[in-house]
Amino acid sequence: MSPRVLLFTGKGGVGKTTAAAATATLAAARGLKTLIVSTDTAHSLADALGAEPGEIAPGLHLHQVDTQKTLERHWGELREYARGVLVELGLDEVTSEEITVLPGAEEVIALLELREHAREGRWDVIVVDCAPTAETLRLLALPEALDWHVSRLMPVGRKLVRLVSPFVRSVAHVSAPGEDVMNAGERFHRGLMEVRELLTGDHASVRLVLTPEAVVLAEARRTMTSLNLYGYRVDAVVANRVFPAGDADEWRARWVEAQSRLLTEAEESFAPLPVHVVPYLPAEPVGRKALAELGASMYGESDPFAPHTIEPPLRMSADGLALALPGADRDDIDLARKGDELIVTAGPYRRILALPAALARRKISAASLRDGVLSVRFGDPA
Repeated sequence: MSPRVLLFTGKGGVGKTTAAAATATLAAARGLKTLIVSTDTAHSLADALGAEPGEIAPGLHLHQVDTQKTLERHWGELREYARGVLVELGLDEVTSEEITVLPGAEEVIALLELREHAREGRWDVIVVDCAPTAETLRLLALPEALDWHVSRLMPVGRKLVRLVSPFVRSVAHVSAPGEDVMNAGERFHRGLMEVRELLTGDHASVRLVLTPEAVVLAEARRTMTSLNLYGYRVDAVVANRVFPAGDADEWRARWVEAQSRLLTEAEESFAPLPVHVVPYLPAEPVGRKALAELGASMYGESDPFAPHTIEPPLRMSADGLALALPGADRDDIDLARKGDELIVTAGPYRRILALPAALARRKISAASLRDGVLSVRFGDPA
């Protein structure tokens, strides 16, 4: 049985790591075998839990990515080839070693390791503390974007490498990639596509963490739209650091009033999703006991580990497709057709959809955005 996978993201500084840690600690306290991992290179998760990676409590494991070791274990051929080319170009061994660990590699490796953990069959719940929203969106868009390029370039690349490899050494003075390198590249590609399948599947969902501030709420709305664009399902929102109502001085009363107004706006924006409210605590919740109490308070009577009932954002039919883009504005949406592909742009983010054969042969007859759903209808054959 597949584990329940919960991804937490939000604008930097809103407390997403705390929300993720509280959720994982609560899961373990309820007897669920729980793994918590991070794609955030800041590695603040261990600080929040007050523990080093490993089994930090009965049923609760903290995993931290070892980029170097994972690269060597699974994609050593790619790394060795890149390192060898750099040495051939005149760089020393140490410099070549450092350069081959590219920026962003740690986040990608974390996703690939997540797939391995899900396959193990030993976890009931896997909680993922993601990087701030912009980095997370780029990361989650990567598998499909890479698939688009690899599907077109890899067959051509294999033929081209076989054709030109005898001349590469004599002209460019570097080694051409061999069959082992091409195979490693394909394994890397397959791994990322399996990650996407896992994270867009029925057992995975995203939880948005925000604070009741106008700027943060606006970003959370855009994040919701973008996650749906890429096929990821959001099942809940966590509103963090909310001032409790009651007797207060004028300064705090104004904060309570402003936050109350923004919370109402958040509930309307994300309806019908639940908005779990976390009060502004008198002290930072550090350690398993404090986090478990916070998790229980955050979710109340609801079951945060139950299967979600969110429909996939993209649905195709014989006549067209519907893509849920909650919060999207008509002016931010753009459609373009290129051959058998439909290019959907929502704000700064773009997704290329490969159309099934039944639709690829037909012209677009109508498109509309209504109640947060982009509908595209196809008519006569092109």
